[in-house]
Amino acid sequence: MNGQTLTLDQIRDFKGKYPKQLWYLFGTEMWERFCFYGMRGMLTVFMVTQLHLDDKAANLQYGAIQAFVYAFTFIGGVFADKILGFQKSLFWGATLMILGGLVIAFSPEKLFYIGICFSIIGTGFFKPNISTMVGQLYHENDSRRDAGFSLFYAGINLGALLGGILMVYVGKYYSWSMAFGLVAVVMVISLINFGFRRKSFGPIGLSPLAARGVTPSRQRTLEIATYVGSLLVLPLILLMVTNTRYTDLFMYIIGPATLVYLAWEMRKFTRAENRRLGAAIVFILFSILFWAFFEQSGGSLSLFALNNLHGTFFGIPMDPNAVNNSANSLFVIAFAALVGLLWVWLSKRKLEPNSVVKFGLGFLLLAVAFYVFYATLFFADADGVTSLEIFTLGYFVITFGELCLSPIGLSLMTKLSPQSIQGLMMGMWFLASAYGQYVAGLLGAGMSSADPNASNVAKLMAYTDGYLQLGIYALVAGVVLIAISPLVRKLMHGIH
Repeated sequence: MNGQTLTLDQIRDFKGKYPKQLWYLFGTEMWERFCFYGMRGMLTVFMVTQLHLDDKAANLQYGAIQAFVYAFTFIGGVFADKILGFQKSLFWGATLMILGGLVIAFSPEKLFYIGICFSIIGTGFFKPNISTMVGQLYHENDSRRDAGFSLFYAGINLGALLGGILMVYVGKYYSWSMAFGLVAVVMVISLINFGFRRKSFGPIGLSPLAARGVTPSRQRTLEIATYVGSLLVLPLILLMVTNTRYTDLFMYIIGPATLVYLAWEMRKFTRAENRRLGAAIVFILFSILFWAFFEQSGGSLSLFALNNLHGTFFGIPMDPNAVNNSANSLFVIAFAALVGLLWVWLSKRKLEPNSVVKFGLGFLLLAVAFYVFYATLFFADADGVTSLEIFTLGYFVITFGELCLSPIGLSLMTKLSPQSIQGLMMGMWFLASAYGQYVAGLLGAGMSSADPNASNVAKLMAYTDGYLQLGIYALVAGVVLIAISPLVRKLMHGIH
C-alpha cells in the first residue's frame, strides 16, 4: 500500500479465501507451537529421567505446569484487551519465552523451574492474542472465517509436528541443553517473522488506550507497569509451580474469580449478547472435560510410551516418545482438510451437524480412542511392553475427535463474544484448557505408581485400566452434550 497504514475495512475486504495477514500469523504461530508442543512432549520424560521424579509426582508436576501456562493466557488476554493491545503482547510474550529457553539451556537440572516460569508468563501474553487477531481479520458474518481458523490450526499442528519430533529426539539422544536452547532460537524466528509484517495489520492489535483518550505518557506508564509487574510475579509462580498444593489453591480461586469478572462485564451487553455468552460458557465447561482426557498425551501417555511400548513401527525403528508427541499433529495435517470438505459436503445437503453436536461427536470419538489405548493391554508381552502400532491407532482416532472440537472452538469464541471482550473470552477458552491440564495431571497421577521399583507389567495394568475408565466418562459426556444441543442452539441466536 505504498507505505500507508491499512484500514480495518481494507484488510477485511480481501479477495480470495484467505487474507495475506493470515499467512503472517500462520508463520508466527507455527514457530511458537514448535516450542510449546516440543517442550510439552519433553516435560514428563525430562522430569522422570533427569530430575528423578516418580511417575505420580511427574504427572502432578506436568499438570501444574501446563495449568499455569494456560491460566496465564487468561491474564494475558485481559492485559491485551485493557492496556497493551495484541501486538505488544505478542512481542513481550515471545521475549519472555526466549529468556525461558535460554535459562533452562544454561543448566537444565538446576534452572528448569525458573526457566519454566518465564515460559509460563510468555505463553500467557502470546497465545490468546494471536488467535484473537485471526478473528479480527474478518467481518462479523464473513463465511470465510472458519476456513481461516482451519488454516491457522494447520499452522499450529505443523509447528507441533516439527517440534514434537525434533525436540524430544535432541533431548533424549543428544543434549537436554540443546533441546531447550531450540526454544530460544525458534522463538527469535517467530518474533522476526511478525516484526517484519507488523505494519500490514493496520489498527488490528494496537493498544486500546489511545482510542480511550489516554495520553501517550500515561499509556507508556501503564505499559511499563505491565512489563515490570509480569516480572515481579516470577517468584510467586515459581513457588506455586514447585508446590502442587499451591496449584490446587490457585485453581480453586482463578475459575470462580473469572466467572465473577465476566458477569460484571456482561452488564454492558444486550440480552441476545449475554445469551450467546451463556452458550460460550457451555462450550468452555465441556472443553475442560475434553482436554482433561486429551492431555494425557503429555502426561500418562508420555510415560506409557517411555516404559511400555516397543521401539519399532511395522519393523521400522522409531522412538515411542517421538510418536506420542507427533502422531496427533501428523494426522491433523493429513486429515483436517478432508474433515473440512466433509462438513462442506454435508452443509450443501443441509445435513451438517451444528457446533454443539460436533462437540458431542468429539467426545464419542475420544471415548473410542481410549478404548483403543486400553486394548494395548491385549498385545503386551511378558515384560509389559506392547504394540506401538495399536497405540498409534488410538491417536488416529483421537485426532478426528479433536477435529470436531478444537478448530471450531477458537472460531466460536470470536463469533459468540462481543468484540470488546474477545481477548477475555479467548483467554477463558484457554483457561478452560488450564483446568483440563490440571485435571489431566490429577487423572494421570491417579493411574500412576509412586513406587520407583514398580514393574512395567504393573504400570501397564494401572494405565490401561485408567484409560478404560476415561473412555466411559468421555462416552457419557458425548451423549449428554448431544442431548442438550437444542437448548444450547437457542442460546446461540443464529450462530452456527
